Amino acid sequence: MPDPSRRTVLAGTAAAAALAGLPTQGHAAEARHPAYRWRTAVIGGTGFVTGILFHPAVPGLAYARTDIGGAYRWDRETARWTPLTDHFGWDDWNLLGVEALAVDPAHPDRLYLALGTYTQPWAGDGAFLRSDDRGATWHRTGLPARLGANEDGRGTGERLLVDPRDSDTLWLGTRHDGLLRSTDRGATWSAATGFPATPADTGQGVTLLVAAGRTVYAGWGDADGTSARPNLYRTADGTAWEPVPGQPAGASARVPVRAAHDHHTRELYVTYADAPGPNGQSTGSVHKLDTATGAWTDVTPAVPGGTDTFGYGGVAVAARRPGTVVVSTNNRWSAVDTLYRTTDGGRSWVSLEDTAVLDVSETPYLRWGRDEPTFGWWIQAVAVDPYDPEHVLYGTGATLYGTRDLVHWAPRVRGLEETSVRQLLSPPTGAAHLISGNGDVGVLYHERLTASPARGMATNPVFGTATGLALAAAKPSYVVRTGWGDHGNGAFSEDGGRTWAPFPAQPAHAGDGPGPIAVSADGGVLLWAPTNGPAHRSADGGASWEEVPSFPQGATPLADPADPAAFYAYDTATGTLYAGTGHGRTFTARATGLPAGDSQFQLAVAPGRTGDLWLSAKEHGLYRSTDGGVSFTAVGGVRAAYTLGFGKAAPGARYPALYLVGATDSGPAVLCSDDRAGTWTRINDDAHQWGWTGQAITGDPRVHGRVYLATNGRGIQYGERI
Repeated sequence: MPDPSRRTVLAGTAAAAALAGLPTQGHAAEARHPAYRWRTAVIGGTGFVTGILFHPAVPGLAYARTDIGGAYRWDRETARWTPLTDHFGWDDWNLLGVEALAVDPAHPDRLYLALGTYTQPWAGDGAFLRSDDRGATWHRTGLPARLGANEDGRGTGERLLVDPRDSDTLWLGTRHDGLLRSTDRGATWSAATGFPATPADTGQGVTLLVAAGRTVYAGWGDADGTSARPNLYRTADGTAWEPVPGQPAGASARVPVRAAHDHHTRELYVTYADAPGPNGQSTGSVHKLDTATGAWTDVTPAVPGGTDTFGYGGVAVAARRPGTVVVSTNNRWSAVDTLYRTTDGGRSWVSLEDTAVLDVSETPYLRWGRDEPTFGWWIQAVAVDPYDPEHVLYGTGATLYGTRDLVHWAPRVRGLEETSVRQLLSPPTGAAHLISGNGDVGVLYHERLTASPARGMATNPVFGTATGLALAAAKPSYVVRTGWGDHGNGAFSEDGGRTWAPFPAQPAHAGDGPGPIAVSADGGVLLWAPTNGPAHRSADGGASWEEVPSFPQGATPLADPADPAAFYAYDTATGTLYAGTGHGRTFTARATGLPAGDSQFQLAVAPGRTGDLWLSAKEHGLYRSTDGGVSFTAVGGVRAAYTLGFGKAAPGARYPALYLVGATDSGPAVLCSDDRAGTWTRINDDAHQWGWTGQAITGDPRVHGRVYLATNGRGIQYGERI
């Protein structure tokens, strides 16, 4: 999770150095901005698609929202998703989570987004965006509420609606601040008068808003499942709200998850569960309301029970085929989630998973180390093309599947990248220029940057989330990784990351929290630092491990790239640099009095050099040591430094190129220096910021000017000079 403290860039490096009694290395000037082209390294999805919306009046126009990766527009001509929120930078990292989106049926170019990833106080209030050109440009308004696009209930909705009586009037359902209303297209907001449900500091609040003719319905997620505490309300005039009479009650109808209106039959379909999801659901149901007569009908396709527990999630109607509806199960782990489809208004249903043929050749990671992919999980977003009832899309916890014939399904994620990236390696030799450690999808070996890794996730073992990734500097064919694995939490590769084998053994506590790992320059020694225990070393390829008592608890080990006997670690609790000698057997303190108190400080060592250390100390700036950590000098002109990496030296230069996610006096940016931090150039621009990018960065040791950047929800971005 991003650290909220990064939202403000604090004191400059020189001031921080003076407070610490450290020398300052000059004052780096910022050079002219070079021309860079930024693209996304293709993985394909990998995150939770929480909402899909076809425009009802424009063939081929659709939008998608994600929990941490922003919003996208589908461009039919290119068959790709176009990201719409990459312009948000550090200070706005919380706005990469999209709580809800809405389109205006009467004005096809209008698009609205409600943004906010977390409702905790440190995240700040949400924001509202409105566009008159389908997301090409935006007008932004602050919201008097916090939104939770990456919290429980993020797959419900939509919580945002254009009023069917007036295109200038918008409704926004919040989790803890009730129902909001705007009469000027989101420029200003106020509490909706007459809405009877009382918001709480915890809970879901408004889970959905949907129009049925001129009537607006609102789902309420904080009821207890009894008829005495209703969870579905409606208004016919925008002022007076009432509970919908006769609404279903009981555990299977506790939380209204989503709703869709069939305007031909005048029936409103509502999916329910006993929890908002995407996790924690054990029962659910599907009901329809005849909005003309007020009659309710239970049309649940399959009733959860016994070992087959689940809730219901997405629901969509075919706009041009009356009585044709698709709903999804959710959190159905025993029998696998499915889509149910009816063509007779819910009297009979067919499971589309039963006949589905899945083709994941474009994104092989979706096999998850098995022979065949599964239909999906966390299915709470479902959409039916209003111009083609057999064109169906549904989102999962990892991708977006689509079909044109209800049988053959394939990912529809070109351009949509939501990976949370943790580690990056660019080997100096070998077929792959990039190896990445990621949340949820483990380690990936990128033979090409323009295609999802052909080998999928690294297997033997398969990791969910990677926690460590390192290669032997003098033997780059030897790569090691750690993470949450299915058969062990550590593995090694002797062919540069193409194939893997688990370590024969692993140290104590590695199963409780794998933590990071380092490997000596010659590949002879492994140093593994589990999160919840002491560091251990191995000199026999992981067959046996011995504790290293002198290693600072919680630190990240780092190997010297030129001296196989040397390791380093930075104790963030005390601001002390430790050096490991004797091939990692003993660690002793060297420099002290450095910035302390933050676990996200990062230590890097220049390739091919012994003891040339760089410390990224967040708002305290950037520091360098050329004596193995005996002393450090603050780098002038760098006000903040979050992560630093190295790439191929510029023509004629003898020192590697430096790439930094940090800030100079000109503000936060992705920066490059070809002269050892003497001058810095900004290499991204205001349209390419991707929220929080302080996790990892590295240059390519074989291509000068190419840089790889880890994001928290927008995958791997890479830039090249043009």
